[in-house]
Amino acid sequence: MADNLLDVEIVAEDHFVWSGQARSVSARTIEGEIGILPGHLPMLAVLGDGEVVVEAADGEAITAQAQGGFFSVDSDRVTIAASQAELSA
Repeated sequence: MADNLLDVEIVAEDHFVWSGQARSVSARTIEGEIGILPGHLPMLAVLGDGEVVVEAADGEAITAQAQGGFFSVDSDRVTIAASQAELSA
């Protein structure tokens, strides 16, 4: 993986949603909004219902609607395992 990028994967219970390298990720947890940049400390949170916004490595904004699940960060790898998730149009 390139320096200063995150390796991001978004999956729902029954299907793959998106994966790739990103500059940042933001999402809603049950405790509030969280923003992740490269170098973030490891964490695990319960995902709330709402938007997950990924700023891809090329600058494109990827937005998904997610409901429930978990948000994990470890060694510049972000995994969002949602009960339900779909890319926004």
